Amino acid sequence: MSELQGMRTFLTSIFLVACTGLSPASASAQAAGPDARGFIVAVGDDVPDFELTDLTGAVHSRASLLGSVYVLQFTASWCSVCRAEMPHLESEVWQTFKDRQAGFTLLGVDLDEPAEKVADFAAKMKVTYPMCPDAGGEVFCSIAGKKTGVTRNVVVDQEGRIAMLTRLFDEEEFARMIEVIDGLTTSE
Repeated sequence: MSELQGMRTFLTSIFLVACTGLSPASASAQAAGPDARGFIVAVGDDVPDFELTDLTGAVHSRASLLGSVYVLQFTASWCSVCRAEMPHLESEVWQTFKDRQAGFTLLGVDLDEPAEKVADFAAKMKVTYPMCPDAGGEVFCSIAGKKTGVTRNVVVDQEGRIAMLTRLFDEEEFARMIEVIDGLTTSE
C-alpha cells in the first residue's frame, strides 16, 4: 500500500469513527471494504450500534442487550438458504438457550422487507424468536457489504463484542456456533 493510500484509509477510518460511532477496528474494516465472506466487521470488534423493533413492538439495541449473549440472524423471505437454516435456529439455538440464566436472545433481522411480509415469513417458518424488520438494510450494512447476501449470524458476547460470524448454512460451522453460544451462556 502506498503512503497516499494508507493516509486515505486512515482518514476514512477517522471519518467513520466520528460519524457513525463505529469502533476504530470496525471503521478500518469498513474503509478497507468487505472481507472474502462479505463482512465489514471481525471477531473481537464491538458490534456496531443498532436499534431494531420486533414484530411485537419491543425495541432491541446494542445498549439494551449489553450483559447478555445474543445472535443477530440476518435473513429474508426470498432466501432459500435462510429458509433451510431457520428451523435449526429455532430448535437447536432458540429453544435450547432462551431460558439460560446468563441471558440469551436470538433476533431475526429481516433485510429490507415490510413488517407484514416479515410476520408472514416468520409464521410460515414457524419461528418463535423475535423477528425484526431492517428497513433499508441499515443494520445489515453495518455488518456486511451492501450486496453480499443474507444468511449470516453474528454472535455477540456479554460485553458487546463479536464472538463469532457465520455465513450461509454450513453444518460444521453451525455446530461450532452452538458450542460458542453454549460456552458464553453457561453460568459459572
